[in-house]
Amino acid sequence: MSAFNSIGWGEGGVVRMLDQRKLPHETVYNDYHTYGEVAQAITDMVIRGAPAIGAAAAYGLALTAHRTTAVSPVALRAELAKAAELLRASRPTAVNLFWAIDRMTKTIADPALNTVSALQTATLFEANAIAAEDVAINKQIGQNAQPLIPDEATIIHHCNTGSLATVDYGTALGIIRMAHEQGKKIFALLDETRPRLQGARLSAYELKAQGVPFKVIADSASGHFMRTIGVDLCVVGCDRVAANGDTANKIGTYNLAVVARANNVPFYVAAPTTTIDMATATGDEIEIEERPSREITHVGNCQITPDGIEVGNPAFDVTPNEYITAVITEKGIVYPPFKENLAKLMRSGEIA
Repeated sequence: MSAFNSIGWGEGGVVRMLDQRKLPHETVYNDYHTYGEVAQAITDMVIRGAPAIGAAAAYGLALTAHRTTAVSPVALRAELAKAAELLRASRPTAVNLFWAIDRMTKTIADPALNTVSALQTATLFEANAIAAEDVAINKQIGQNAQPLIPDEATIIHHCNTGSLATVDYGTALGIIRMAHEQGKKIFALLDETRPRLQGARLSAYELKAQGVPFKVIADSASGHFMRTIGVDLCVVGCDRVAANGDTANKIGTYNLAVVARANNVPFYVAAPTTTIDMATATGDEIEIEERPSREITHVGNCQITPDGIEVGNPAFDVTPNEYITAVITEKGIVYPPFKENLAKLMRSGEIA
């Protein structure tokens, strides 16, 4: 696995994940032997980011097939159905999780796979295909975005959407990476992204290694930098895009979009088409994950709040479509009206 590869199939039939909880101070790869362990790794944010979570679920099902003691395809399919149910429950907001499981389930249902061995081969092939396609999609998103990036640009980014949030390369952070690789003079402002600090820990880790100039800022400082030094654009990733363009992403994204609008800064969402959910009409229908209060009350092992207080810790928020300048996909750039143009894209695979 490369320095930024978040997940892959390991020797001996294991799922290998880079433990992102330990970054940037330790680079540790964990091996997982059961679908239950994979589901727990998703819940515990060993792996995070919508595309990476989807790949993890796919590999979790391949792992189930390869570790089975079933002697018939009927028994193995029952085991895979149980695994899929648990993996679906691991995190509720990122639609890629459900998309990947549905794709794997379709493969598993093929009646031509009439032996345990055939199911084992097919599930691993499909999981590897999902992972490889994610890398190709990320790079195409980066290419499609380049006309929007000036040769000299200051860009605000929220959370982490790079190689660590995908299988490799990245979506929104991948756009910044590609602009730098193409010789553009890019300076990134990285929101620290409370409470889990994915921007300060993970995006800074990636951009430092890639040689991209950047500065980490407090989430609440974005308006200050837009007003005082000037920002050319904001680019963020997403965990789900509703049919009308409302977008669920890491908590704090909505705040950033509102401030960007107030300062006339374009606000772009990088979204693989696998993250566009046409079955969800608006952002109001997206389930928002509530995470443990300790993520707010503590920084690491240090408690920063009084004992016995109430805590609200939504992992995501929804940015209404009116604050979004465009959605950048691997198939092109989608502009408003989003309801109409997203439907065209998902129906025909083309923007126009």
